[in-house]
Amino acid sequence: MSDARPVVAVTGLDFEARIAAGPGVRTVAGGGDHRGLASTLERELARGATAIISFGISGGLVAEASAGTWLVADAVVTRTARWPVDAAWAAALRRQIPGAVGGSVTGVDAIVASPAEKRALGLITGAFAADMESHVAAAFAAQHNVPFAVFRVVADPLQRALAPAALDGMRSDGTVNARAVFGSLLRMPGQLPLLVRNAIDTRTALRALSRGRRLLGPGLGYPDLRQLLVDVA
Repeated sequence: MSDARPVVAVTGLDFEARIAAGPGVRTVAGGGDHRGLASTLERELARGATAIISFGISGGLVAEASAGTWLVADAVVTRTARWPVDAAWAAALRRQIPGAVGGSVTGVDAIVASPAEKRALGLITGAFAADMESHVAAAFAAQHNVPFAVFRVVADPLQRALAPAALDGMRSDGTVNARAVFGSLLRMPGQLPLLVRNAIDTRTALRALSRGRRLLGPGLGYPDLRQLLVDVA
């Protein structure tokens, strides 16, 4: 039986999922577990999901990608593949989020932490930003012929490295491991200024993500939400 929430928002972290949740939307926090994310999407499809959106924060790969920048992607790319998004859904997102930039987002299997790594990835893929879920969700949506879109907000800009503690703190269920963060700080206290800067960037991004979520409304801007609710009810 469907619970009449046909749009699935794919995020990396639990707090992104909490922002995405709302009428017409179910959420999945990948936490970097790509195999688990694909399996979860299979279950969501069986429960009646009929549209997928990659939603959350991302890392900037170009100079223009400052913290808090809204991105409505027109494609997801990797070094070897490209998946276009649903054009009608992307157009609806852009209408509802004035000021969002376009371009592609690249999916990565591990966090890209240093400015040099980000710059190189941007040059190779031509992408505006990177995250760890979009390529998994895009490939799944294409395989199952499901409408797919991307709404991401830049958290760490190109010139900002990520502190080791920020990398250590993510669990596979998308929650933050505070003990691991504090343990990393105890081992390397010199990273504290960078970690604080990362936290400020993330707060800026999450505020922008929340504003964008309110603008998108029910179904995260899916243009045919009412018909979808009828179909899966």
